Amino acid sequence: MPAYLELKLSWELFQRAPQALNAEERAKLDKIARRQQQLEAAILSSREAEDVRVGDAELHARLDTLAARYASPEELTTELNAVGLNQASLAEAVLRDLRVEALLEHVASKTELASDEDAERYYREHPQAFSRPETRTMRHILVTFNNSREQVKALALLDKVRRTLVDEDSFAKAALRYSHCPTAMQGGALGTLKRGQLFPELEPSAFGMDAGEVSDPIESPIGLHILRCDAIQRGETVSFTQAREKILSHMNDKRREAAQKAWIVCQLARMSSAQTIG
Repeated sequence: MPAYLELKLSWELFQRAPQALNAEERAKLDKIARRQQQLEAAILSSREAEDVRVGDAELHARLDTLAARYASPEELTTELNAVGLNQASLAEAVLRDLRVEALLEHVASKTELASDEDAERYYREHPQAFSRPETRTMRHILVTFNNSREQVKALALLDKVRRTLVDEDSFAKAALRYSHCPTAMQGGALGTLKRGQLFPELEPSAFGMDAGEVSDPIESPIGLHILRCDAIQRGETVSFTQAREKILSHMNDKRREAAQKAWIVCQLARMSSAQTIG
């Protein structure tokens, strides 16, 4: 197995050098590396590979990028030596990587790009992707209880506390003091929520309040809450004009990826056929 391929994949998959992997990780690395080696062999043995050239400047730039990941040249040399590489064999392996990338880019460049008509059709067929639901930035104070007596006390406490909540700051301080929820440390902040993210018992109040409004105490399966709506982000539908460039980019990326995969399958089949005949 090529040493550089193992080194590269080990860092990509596990953020560690190959020699630092455990047995399970090593087995996974070997399996993926064998498959990657097979793919690269098929790609580089293709007819198109004869026309691909990688310049010295591109090679040196990639080598410099790789070296920059290490604290010193000595650290890089030590890791290379550990897997049986040196500067010359590293450059050879990186050049191989760049040729593979250049070949795949060459294949992708022949893909027919999506048209405005294609993009508009996608926009019509995927309306949910361009609809932004209304969201609310919410806070709460939660008081839990274990029996009916504690429930009465919790309700009385929240009724009393509610009358002191004049703004966001006072709510945050009350949450820190009274709330039984871990969010108390963040002033009761629940974040920005859309429908379906709260307990069903809380949702009508949460999405019925105006910004700055505080709810009456509401019971949920975990206790009694007071809610505050800090801000409202209105729902909207992104127009085709706004979405056009992103749709085209998405569609073209998918087309390029599909073209590359189809081409690789053909190269694998060709190489397998050649091996069978041989």
